[in-house]
Amino acid sequence: MDTSKVIITCAVTGSIHTPSMSPYLPVSADEIAEAAIGAARAGAAIVHLHARDPIDGRPDQTPEAFMRFLPRIKESSDVVINLTTGGAPTMSVQERLQPALRLKPEVASLNLGSMNFGLYEMLGRYKEFKHDWEQPYLAGSDDRVFKNTFRDIAYILESCRDNGTRFEFECYDISHLYTAAHFVDRGLIEAPLFIQSVFGLRGGIGPHPEDVMHMKRTADRLFGNDYYWSVLGAGRNQMRIAVQSAVMGGNVRVGLEDSLWDGPGQLARSNADQVARIRRILDELGIAVATPAEARAMLKLKGADRVGF
Repeated sequence: MDTSKVIITCAVTGSIHTPSMSPYLPVSADEIAEAAIGAARAGAAIVHLHARDPIDGRPDQTPEAFMRFLPRIKESSDVVINLTTGGAPTMSVQERLQPALRLKPEVASLNLGSMNFGLYEMLGRYKEFKHDWEQPYLAGSDDRVFKNTFRDIAYILESCRDNGTRFEFECYDISHLYTAAHFVDRGLIEAPLFIQSVFGLRGGIGPHPEDVMHMKRTADRLFGNDYYWSVLGAGRNQMRIAVQSAVMGGNVRVGLEDSLWDGPGQLARSNADQVARIRRILDELGIAVATPAEARAMLKLKGADRVGF
């Protein structure tokens, strides 16, 4: 695969962090739209989107919630739009599927394995919460499995097969790469794969440089030249792992879904801040950044004119 240009993905809001953790986390439809457009202007070729209830900020996986901001983003930017099928670990797979199924985006995320998904350690860093759901949501994660069975994965792949939607395969551990290879063998995944390796979340692979290299070596062995590799590092690992990926010929993901920070002890004031930071680093390293059009060509996407919004 062509690795001469790096695709920057920006994950705008997510379901891991709660509104109490940062005043800069986008919650309302207007905030999410502005954040996505700002990230695109800063250099993101892809924006990865979740939706939230505008009143209390809890994750909202209804297509109607996404439609409050998708048309504005599409109208204001040529950025590639990637909708989550992960939603939140508390949701059923049927609930998580609905935005991708009904809105037919160019790209949708897909988690490739069931896992412990521990957010409870955040309780030690945040003492006050604005909304009643936040503290129990984090505390309950010490006994929560994020369910993504083989049947669940096949259900999502088969349901979206006629949409022309391609997937960003989120791999939190080495076993998830083997699951991707399994679905290639079953004919449910076609090249080029877009593998998003996730590092540093409790329950998944760690953030050590050796973990990053192990993930890349394994993906190279399983998929050869038939895939694009990208990474996201959770929390303080975000920029370090992004740079490691880029110098290894991979792509990068940043954004407030993955980290609220823009340097030690400094909250990022916007998703665009994080995109601008990684772009400055890539520029200093002499690494070119892909435009949305170039990302579409690399990943063989259907184009923004063929989505359902």
